Amino acid sequence: MKKLINAVDDVVKEQLQGMAVAHPELKVNIDPHFVVRADAPVAGKVALVSGGGSGHEPMHGGFVGVGMLDGACPGEVFTSPTPDQMYECAKAVNSGAGVLFIVKNYTGDVLNFETAAEMAHAEGIKVQSILIDDDVAVKDSLYTAGRRGVGTTVLAEKIVGAAAEAGYSLEQCADLCRKVNQYGRTMGMALTSCTVPAAGKPTFELGEDEIELGIGIHGEPGMQRSSIKPVDEIVEIMASSIIDDGAYTRTVREWDNDAGDWVDKTLTDEPFKAGDQVIAFVNSMGGTPVSELYAVYRKLAQVCQAKGIKIARNLIGPYITSLEMQGCSITLLKADDEILKFWDAPVKTPGLRWGA
Repeated sequence: MKKLINAVDDVVKEQLQGMAVAHPELKVNIDPHFVVRADAPVAGKVALVSGGGSGHEPMHGGFVGVGMLDGACPGEVFTSPTPDQMYECAKAVNSGAGVLFIVKNYTGDVLNFETAAEMAHAEGIKVQSILIDDDVAVKDSLYTAGRRGVGTTVLAEKIVGAAAEAGYSLEQCADLCRKVNQYGRTMGMALTSCTVPAAGKPTFELGEDEIELGIGIHGEPGMQRSSIKPVDEIVEIMASSIIDDGAYTRTVREWDNDAGDWVDKTLTDEPFKAGDQVIAFVNSMGGTPVSELYAVYRKLAQVCQAKGIKIARNLIGPYITSLEMQGCSITLLKADDEILKFWDAPVKTPGLRWGA
């Protein structure tokens, strides 16, 4: 294992300390770990909080700032943050307008954010929790029940963050976040594994001529392992899996502030169709250069055009990574006027910024 670290036990703490020095517009709390905007809480504004295991940077701490998240909770590498991190972060950013938790669908994240929501409610904080479950590759994989939460998370944090900045209520932010999740679909692939510092060895093994299609962001198995293929063929498989994915219905749990309890909601994601416009997100898993991502995007644009789908906006680069894993993910998000308005709105964070 070759990594720029000191002691394994200090990896996340020292990286957070470096982030604090580099970005004075953020406040970094070390015990428990969380990152918030330096101006938090922002009076009258709904606060957005997300989090998950470290190793996926810049998500989530790199997306804290104007027009995106108010707070982020980093766990240890590939390990869910704890309820006390989420609870303390929510208290730090709550202005009285409420706190929206954006939660990727991984079992540890889901359970711990549920506990944190109950703790926040008991403290008198109005809270809502929306699940992101956009991975079309597999259902009920390692670490999750149902589809995994992946690339759409980044887009949701940007779009809903802008809406909160514009004065949306907690209910409006939750509705928009739920819509973004229902409109977004993702698929990833890996050329190589990655190495978690605490493990000291690759998370999984791939042969010299093998790739994994449908990989999760922690290195979870995908839908198939195959021999290496030309980039156009890989993108054709991934993009077609996303575009041709049928209606997906599932039941999710969301917090009801009036009842002070969880309620079940049945949601259905409708398929893409000719005439749709989308935001196309081509993401590096950490070790793939941007130049190769442009080759991916080139073919993705061709596939979308052939299917009658218009790419209205794009995002290309390393935004939700898996340490040094080589590979990529593709996310397509159906975009209406509301989504495009808030996608285009100013954002100023360490990991994403324009117009501000």
